[in-house]
Amino acid sequence: MTHPPVVLFDFDGTIADTHTVFVQIINRLADEFGYEPASPEKVKQMQGLTAQNIIRQSGISVFKIPLLLRRLKRELHQEMKQVQTIAGMDDAIRQLHTQGYQLGIVTSNWIENVRLFLELQALTDCFIWTYSSSTLFGKHRMLNRFIKQSGLNSQCIVYVGDESRDIEAAQASGIDIISVAWGFNAPELLAAYKPTALITEAQELLPTVQRLFNT
Repeated sequence: MTHPPVVLFDFDGTIADTHTVFVQIINRLADEFGYEPASPEKVKQMQGLTAQNIIRQSGISVFKIPLLLRRLKRELHQEMKQVQTIAGMDDAIRQLHTQGYQLGIVTSNWIENVRLFLELQALTDCFIWTYSSSTLFGKHRMLNRFIKQSGLNSQCIVYVGDESRDIEAAQASGIDIISVAWGFNAPELLAAYKPTALITEAQELLPTVQRLFNT
């Protein structure tokens, strides 16, 4: 391995606990965009679905999705001070950084939201890269662009994410994927997509990364 090992993270639901704020914003925009608000029972059901199936069941026009996503990210920016780090992830990130792993974030959220969050949580110095793309699907293309632009070797990278589409993206890009069970998708759905590893608590992250990199 010629490059120091790299750990890339998804943002929402993996590092940042944006779940509650996102649901509040989505429900607030329901009438404007023509879909039903999400009850707690509906949210629980959605955790067992892929992003494609959630959109299909919502009934929202595919033509409205890009505008809805922009509104979600803009309104999230206004409420970022409410968003906290997933329990234990701040310590896990600092441990990885201290151990010499190079860290980055690859996300479909706004880069401004990510940077504001990292500043508020005093985590900015832990990350070398923050990379964003507006795509909801085709996340493997976003990963591939990042890998190409950064000049990294895919064999030196592991990705950490909370959704089935993170697993699909990492597998399509030829990199290992650590799925986390505390994010949006249910552990049962994640396991069905066969990630390289599936962890349930933040303190499992460092030893799992060490095992995958044999470090």
